[in-house]
Amino acid sequence: MLNFLRPSGGGRVEKISAKDAVAKAKAGELTVVDVREGMEVKSSGKAKGALHIPLATIRMKADPSSPEKHPELDTAKPVALYCASGARSAGAAQMLAQLGYEHVYNIGGLHDWHAGGGEIER
Repeated sequence: MLNFLRPSGGGRVEKISAKDAVAKAKAGELTVVDVREGMEVKSSGKAKGALHIPLATIRMKADPSSPEKHPELDTAKPVALYCASGARSAGAAQMLAQLGYEHVYNIGGLHDWHAGGGEIER
């Protein structure tokens, strides 16, 4: 039903609880990506173990056909994104789904990660 609303070529974006994201990341079952700008990460830190790929570069770094693709991103491995509030990560997650990533999640903001028991590294 309403399949025309699903992005072509990939999965769909789902919300994941921060607690589940933290557990899956610790188990190595999930790649976590921070899409905030560098100054934001510098001032508040980032989720422990997360990749930092600013929203402005996410398409280039996540596109499987790009020579600039980040080596730790895999279309078959679940990916969860966050930003400051969840708005930018929602847009970035949609982009990854359109690029063919099978399991894409939006955690929300860094505060959600921390509230779910996730560690912050500076």
